[in-house]
Amino acid sequence: MAITSFFSAKRVLFFILFVILVLIGKNINFSPLVGAENQFFTLFQFFGPTAGALLGPIVGIITVAFSQIADHLIIGKEWTFINILRFLPMLFAAYYFGTKKKSMSIIIPLLCITIFLIHPIGRTVWFFPLFWLIPILGILLPNHAPGKLLFRSLGATFTAHAVGGAIWIWTIPMTAGQWVSLIPVVAYERILFALGIAGSYLLLNTVLDYVVEKWKISIPNILFMEKKYSLVVFLKKYLS
Repeated sequence: MAITSFFSAKRVLFFILFVILVLIGKNINFSPLVGAENQFFTLFQFFGPTAGALLGPIVGIITVAFSQIADHLIIGKEWTFINILRFLPMLFAAYYFGTKKKSMSIIIPLLCITIFLIHPIGRTVWFFPLFWLIPILGILLPNHAPGKLLFRSLGATFTAHAVGGAIWIWTIPMTAGQWVSLIPVVAYERILFALGIAGSYLLLNTVLDYVVEKWKISIPNILFMEKKYSLVVFLKKYLS
């Protein structure tokens, strides 16, 4: 594929729109990170992984990485080792949400569990990384299974959590008690993030499908719309 075809005007426009959404989302705080001062989960957690599905896992990772770096530069955040590592969880989440390859989606959480359990504190809270088996369940469910999108969304957000948790335990001093106290918080936050990812993906697919149907505008080949997650048929029925 020619580079001019790959970087078509429509693709560049979608890329810019997604970056703008990320810049807005990353500046709307949702909840603080335990163990780190002035660090927060943001609105970005509710839609970031969808880039992996709409753009494909590789282009999605590039888009998410560029967006995070742009935000980092704009707000002038310090380029510390831990801040750079914090880019990784959403990159892996975007890959998980967009990929069809089951092997990597299984290997990543298993590797994170191993890294966590090698740590002396991690071994005392061995049950904490059981959360990270959820991405394996999400990727193994057949595509036609009821609730597949929700499990896929849970898998994406818990992949981000797995990567973040494996990094966190080795870089941020925390007691076993602090990790245990996080269990209900993690469950609450990740369910909300998964609902946000599933909802935003439904919305984006619906908008794209509506644009195609209403204005007969072709979407670039790089946008992998899933019509089964479009609400256009429902909207036609009840809003026409």
